[in-house]
Amino acid sequence: MKLATLRDGNRDGKLVLVNRSLTRCTDAAHIAPTLQAALDAWDKVAPKLATLAESLEHDAVPSFRFHEHDALSPLPRAYQWADGSAYVNHVELVRKARNAEMPASFWTDPLMYQGGSDSFLAPRDPIVMADEAYGIDMEGEVAVITGDVPMGATREEAAAAIRLVMLVNDVSLRGLIPAELGKGFGFFQSKPSSAFSPVTVTPEELGDAWDGGKVSLPLHVDLNGKPFGRAEAGVDMTFDFPTLVAHAAKTRPLSAGTIVGSGTVSNKLDGGPGKPVAEGGVGYSCIAEIRMIETIESGAPKTPFMRFGDTVRVEMLDREGHSIFGAIEQTVEKYEKG
Repeated sequence: MKLATLRDGNRDGKLVLVNRSLTRCTDAAHIAPTLQAALDAWDKVAPKLATLAESLEHDAVPSFRFHEHDALSPLPRAYQWADGSAYVNHVELVRKARNAEMPASFWTDPLMYQGGSDSFLAPRDPIVMADEAYGIDMEGEVAVITGDVPMGATREEAAAAIRLVMLVNDVSLRGLIPAELGKGFGFFQSKPSSAFSPVTVTPEELGDAWDGGKVSLPLHVDLNGKPFGRAEAGVDMTFDFPTLVAHAAKTRPLSAGTIVGSGTVSNKLDGGPGKPVAEGGVGYSCIAEIRMIETIESGAPKTPFMRFGDTVRVEMLDREGHSIFGAIEQTVEKYEKG
């Protein structure tokens, strides 16, 4: 089933079920008023939501037009947002861009940071920033939402706790990252609010593209209307989602509604860094990667980070070419203090 949260004047929005073609939806408030409420009582409400979803597919319940512009992120705020770096190729490239060595342990022990989760952007909200010099970058990712996960969960327990899958634009401010990490205390100012896809789906909606741990489909990232990335989400994923969830739960339980991200989807090419879509490669899911490759090839980056007026679009299509989650589409705007 596919779920979304629509604007209704309340901070957490209202829960709706969306049909598979993303054209119509039906109110699910009589089952659970919000997605967080559904996750809190998942075992009880999931069968009811599934029945309603099936009725929606057969036009057997009242429905109305689904507009992605009316959607908030599925969880407009969450108890926890933990973002991993499952695609170690990405980590290697961006660390090279900062002249930082990558420890060998990064290939065996997941890297993860805890991001701000109190104010996610809606999927069509602008990215509002005060200064282009911050180095505004997108990061196209896949994420899962979990149920309750016990501390010390095994990989199998973590896999069983995955409830939903969605897409992410994890906005990064590359110009602020080096100094912030140089303090030795992690990201904060350099990781502003992220945005998630209009729709989140249960794993079974992905069919054979979901193997219990990862999604094997290309992630489409467009910049200003042109293909920028088509990286395969199921390729070069060093740590799958059950591994990431178990890593996050090593020393603490995770509450229902915890979001765990994959990190930037990134592919190698013939054992080395990738190449742009325009040159026959699968491109990149963030600007930092192409800048690193430009530096390797010519000694300096050529592609600028995002500027005011630039638009990024993140989407994933099924094998028939239909959008699964809807699209994140955001334009960078200048912040004017009111």
